[in-house]
Amino acid sequence: MKLSYQIDGISCGRCISKVKQTLESHPLIEKVEISLNSLGLTTIKMKERIDTDYLQQIISKVGNYTINDEN
Repeated sequence: MKLSYQIDGISCGRCISKVKQTLESHPLIEKVEISLNSLGLTTIKMKERIDTDYLQQIISKVGNYTINDEN
């Protein structure tokens, strides 16, 4: 399943790389696409749905980012 999110706090390629690598290290996440042009618009392909609050816990470990469900 593919779901869309908005991740606030992403401002550069380094931010994208950190968040992408962190999320993709989770076994239920297959692929992450983050757009800098849309200031953090993110698509996450998952094997099964992961709660947005849990995704927030994951990305909080690498920076001051906030994820919101766009679905």
